[in-house]
Formats: sequence, C-alpha cells, structure tokens
Amino acid sequence: MLTVALPKGELLKNSIRLLQSVGLDFSAFLDSGTRQLQILDTKGVAKALLVRAQDVPVYVEYGQAQLGVVGYDVLREKQPQVAHLVDLQFGHCRMSVAVKASSSYRSPLDLPPHGRVASKYVNCAREYFHSLDLPVEIVPLYGSVELGPITGMSEAIVDLVSTGRTLRENGLIEIATLYESTARLIAHPLSYRLNTGNLSDVIAKLREAVLVEV
Repeated sequence: MLTVALPKGELLKNSIRLLQSVGLDFSAFLDSGTRQLQILDTKGVAKALLVRAQDVPVYVEYGQAQLGVVGYDVLREKQPQVAHLVDLQFGHCRMSVAVKASSSYRSPLDLPPHGRVASKYVNCAREYFHSLDLPVEIVPLYGSVELGPITGMSEAIVDLVSTGRTLRENGLIEIATLYESTARLIAHPLSYRLNTGNLSDVIAKLREAVLVEV
C-alpha cells in the first residue's frame, strides 16, 4: 500500500487538495475534530501519515513513506537522502536575512565580523555566511527568532519569510534573500527506482496536475 507523509501546518490543505485531484482523498485530516495521525484514503488504496514538516523527509528517507510533501527550506537544511521529484508550485516563501529597521545594516556584508546571527536554519545560515567569507556566530533558536535582534542577542536573523508581516510588526527588515522556497514532492529512492506499488503512475498524475494548475 502506498504511504504518503504529509506536513502539518501551512502546506497541509494544498497538499490534500493536490492529492484529491489524482484520486487520493485524505481530507479527513482537515476535520477539526480528528486527532488521528494515520488514515486511509476514502477508497482504502493508500495511507497518509500526518507529521511535523521537518519529519516528512525522515519518514521518506527511512522508507516508512514512499512519497512526501515538504518545503524546499526543509530539504535545504536537512539534506536528506530522498529523490526530489516535483516543484508543486504552492507554499511560496523565501529564506531571508533580516535586521532591526533602526540599525545601520543594509547588506549582510555590513554586519560586524564575528557578530551573531540567530536562526532555526543553522546549516543554511552557516553555509550562506561562509559563502560571503564573513565569520559570524550562528545562534540556534527554535521559537520566535525575531526576538534575537529585538533583545540585542543577535545582530541579524536568517528565517523563512512569507508575507513579511511578522518582521514588520516587530520592527525588522529584510536585507538579503538566500533562496526561494516552495512545496516539493519527494520519494523514497529505492521505492522510486523499483516502482513500488506502481509509484510512477501516481507521480505522473501529480506532475500533470501541477502543470494543469500552472
């Protein structure tokens, strides 16, 4: 039986809508009363797991799910051993460097050497500043990273930005973009190669559904 790992949060509704378009209905996850973390589709031919976005590639990499939907930001940060298949064209956002609007920093290169940058995307942040040849201390934060510059703990943050509203409301501005991010379809590499459970048909239908919407 095909198993799909779906992310909790912002990407869930569009993920379910896309899968419905190819005949896999996991809309029961959208029922506010449900606490189930694993359900069958309405035809009983596939199963879905509801997991934290950061855990989607883990379930796929270890073979508990053959397919998964996850943001490119998670793939860039975690570098999992999965097959990258389709840009699903939803969940648009960007990974940005942001600072206090009242600061003098208007470019990452304005930041002081060995200054602090707070981020939950530690690997992406470290890789970016290394590419600029700017030595900084990356401070791991997993809550409201905006508080880093506000409290003076860090000069800047690296974080995922969608509308930018949270930054504006906290007196922060973007000064650089690392990359754009969207939802991606990923697969377990061996299952993909062996076409387990006729996986290639499902993937082909999903590719076609994305092209139709674009």
